[in-house]
Amino acid sequence: MALPEVEYIWKNGELIPWADATTHVLSHSLHYGSAVFEGLRCYDCADGSAVFRMQDHYERLHRSGKMVFMDIPYTVDELCDATCELIRENGLKSCYIRPLAYRGYGVMGVNPTEAPIDVIIAAWSWDSYLGEDALENGIDVCISSWRQRSANSTPPGIKAGGAYFNSAMANMEATMNGYSEAILLNEDGKVCEGSGENLFVYANGKLTTPPLSDGLLEGITRDSVITIARELGYTVEEASLVRTQLYTAEEAFFTGSAAELTPIGSVDRRVIGKPGPVTKAIQDAFFKAMRGEDPAHKDWLTYL
Repeated sequence: MALPEVEYIWKNGELIPWADATTHVLSHSLHYGSAVFEGLRCYDCADGSAVFRMQDHYERLHRSGKMVFMDIPYTVDELCDATCELIRENGLKSCYIRPLAYRGYGVMGVNPTEAPIDVIIAAWSWDSYLGEDALENGIDVCISSWRQRSANSTPPGIKAGGAYFNSAMANMEATMNGYSEAILLNEDGKVCEGSGENLFVYANGKLTTPPLSDGLLEGITRDSVITIARELGYTVEEASLVRTQLYTAEEAFFTGSAAELTPIGSVDRRVIGKPGPVTKAIQDAFFKAMRGEDPAHKDWLTYL
């Protein structure tokens, strides 16, 4: 997808022209993936533009940085203020936001600790990650032959740049074989998540999502959906899943800042079908919260 350029990117404390947001080809992160990042969205709400769970995203960015000995040189509040300024100055009503803290130019070698830390925030207009039709009708997915990385190799709890090459391998395999997305299993064969999304399955009267201990990112959208589903009266459990439970699911969907809440229509050509009543109810409530139409979750929104 070609990025729709805007006027400014925030880098190291100032707004700079989009075309000037460059970095040296010998930057450490380019060679070794030594970066942590986030993805979040701003929505055009009835009361103005608002960023969804912004504080939570930047707190997670700081947690990721701490786990890889990266002392991010801006506080959560400073990053929140910078994000609002960036969106306003670019004249965006709604957008996807990508903060990134990365090891820059200065040293080479596996150990990144002597490399400087650069921080950028970019924002651009981006509709549904998996397509508008996907939100309405669901997508076809497959189980990837690539396994999720172990919690004792590159922990999935760290949203790190280099770790996502594993997700890229899974996604490329899926799309080259005619699917929209991949689902990764862990080394024990348990279901983890999509290449960039968390996963929920509805069957036998309950909604199930894999636990963090099975090797997945602690998704902020995942947490929001668990909260909303329980408020709607659904039983939600965090429990391990195996692939056959995906094949026999009554309903299934992905969640994530980019994917939002995207239904799954089939897994490995085993048909689940059009989005069911549970998925639709949660999806509707989720989008109401994101667009400022649910008074119970106004605290999830930061208005510009």
